[in-house]
Amino acid sequence: MTEIVVIGAGPAGVVAALRAADLGAKTALVTRDVFGGMAANDGPVPVRTLAHAARLIRNARELRRYGIEVSEPQLNYEKLLARVREVVNDSREHSAFRPQIDAAGVTVYENAGTARFGDANTIVTESELRLTADKFIICAGGSSRQIDVPGSELTNTHSDAWSLTSIPASMIVVGAGATGVQVASIFNSFGTKVQLFQAGPRIVPTEDEDISAAVADGFRENGIDVREDFGRIDSFERTASGVRMNFSKDGALFHADAALIVMAVGWIANTSGMDLANAGVETNPRGFVGVNEFLQTSAADVFAAGDVTGRMMLVPQAIQDGFIAATNAVNGNTMRTPDQVAPIGSFTDPEYAQVGLTEAMGREDHDVVTVKVGFDGTTRTIIDGRTFGFLKIIVDKPSGELLGCHVVGERAVELTQVAAVAMAAGMKVDGLAQVPLSFPTYAGVLARAAAIATRKLALETGARPHLFGHI
Repeated sequence: MTEIVVIGAGPAGVVAALRAADLGAKTALVTRDVFGGMAANDGPVPVRTLAHAARLIRNARELRRYGIEVSEPQLNYEKLLARVREVVNDSREHSAFRPQIDAAGVTVYENAGTARFGDANTIVTESELRLTADKFIICAGGSSRQIDVPGSELTNTHSDAWSLTSIPASMIVVGAGATGVQVASIFNSFGTKVQLFQAGPRIVPTEDEDISAAVADGFRENGIDVREDFGRIDSFERTASGVRMNFSKDGALFHADAALIVMAVGWIANTSGMDLANAGVETNPRGFVGVNEFLQTSAADVFAAGDVTGRMMLVPQAIQDGFIAATNAVNGNTMRTPDQVAPIGSFTDPEYAQVGLTEAMGREDHDVVTVKVGFDGTTRTIIDGRTFGFLKIIVDKPSGELLGCHVVGERAVELTQVAAVAMAAGMKVDGLAQVPLSFPTYAGVLARAAAIATRKLALETGARPHLFGHI
């Protein structure tokens, strides 16, 4: 009998299977579709490839500014999709642990369909595969949530958007979290007329308020029609040229038309049809699997990792989850999920990213000082002609601890990675200010913010600041 069965071959499942096998367990990996999961086939890998194409178009339009004469860039979407498929295939074969999985002796069952629990020790898949095991690790992932209003079947998900065979003339994107804004930004850069609807008062609502406002400004500047606090959706209906969204606010009725409507209003777990109750596994109303600090479910012999838990639905955290869940499934509950910094970013135009506490969160429990450095006044951004945006840090005043870093603008995602490393290392803001980073670089913007914060703290305490600073 197989000792460990891992359900799902995304980042969490692949790492879980590899870890279990490395620990000596006879391991099987069962996936509904193909190896790699959403991250490789429908998530960060294809999305980042499309975002890279959007960046290349933007950069090409700036070449004349630097004396390079070229014609206006033209997008051949069919060729771009071929490149996306090429990247996805290469990633699946070379970057998604498949060689290591095979070398470790993991038995992989692809395209097995949904796996359901017959009992606490047995799963049966739609392909009629039947496996028994001592323990299971559920890594089934998540998918887009749909809303229940008349005509909702006329809408699409982000997955449908990525698989389009041509660029739509117009698009409505409903939901302005990370997924929605990426869809809106990418297709806007491809020439689609985009309307972005957010029910709440601001787009990217999990970001620092200053970042949300700046992203909205940047989107509007790029031609996206951003509509925050738009009201509620009443229905969808087909029109001669596409789809109409009917919505209302404060008793008034409105509508918006587009060739295509993409819904990006959150996620549900891919646990429907798995019959988790047969194994004693409890879920919440959206299907997410509850876990403890060891990633153990309500059933002692069943663990869960990645998006299916509804915790931090990000690839790095899914990888970490898979490692921890497999370690505990094989060795017993010896490894807890850590409380650590987790940088998050999105490859939009403008980019935005964060790590740590927002300013509002920081002020709840800390006496803080904040520093904002605008990209219109830093050397590298001026050289590159990318002066929209800023970097903002939040520092604990008594200790000098860096509590958070938030960036909107060029290289935002990369900048927060540097801040995350400093925070994970416990580096105080004055220590960060003294690191002689290369000049002129984007990382130097973070050092400059740290230098300004160090000086502000020193002036308030009467100490003599010792710092380098960057310009």
